Amino acid sequence: MSPEAAGSHAEELSIEPFDGTVTVRFSDAVIASTRRARILQEPGREPVLYIPFEDIYFDFLKRANHSTRCPIKGTASYWDVSAVGDGARNVMWAYETPNPVASAIADHGAFDERLVSIDADPIPDTAHRPHLAE
Repeated sequence: MSPEAAGSHAEELSIEPFDGTVTVRFSDAVIASTRRARILQEPGREPVLYIPFEDIYFDFLKRANHSTRCPIKGTASYWDVSAVGDGARNVMWAYETPNPVASAIADHGAFDERLVSIDADPIPDTAHRPHLAE
């Protein structure tokens, strides 16, 4: 991808707070749980939830010897998981020092939903509930 194309996509990248609870499970173990997740949206891709490192249970994770480079976000590091007698490789990634456009996901991890179960429960929007006539 040319720098010009990467720049145009960077302008369309959005990172917003997720208003609700996110829980990540591997096998029967909860490996992350938060009410402070962020949702990253990029054109042409599914939205991705990022969880603050403080809410990830790193006891189940081990840094992998794998990384990838995104021209928009920067370099991603990966972690393997081991829990309840099972394991998987490259289950979580993080942009520990992301490019400026993605700075809101620094010190946050995202999980491969093909390898883990991700429950994202939004807080109900009670302000817009219809009122029934009495």
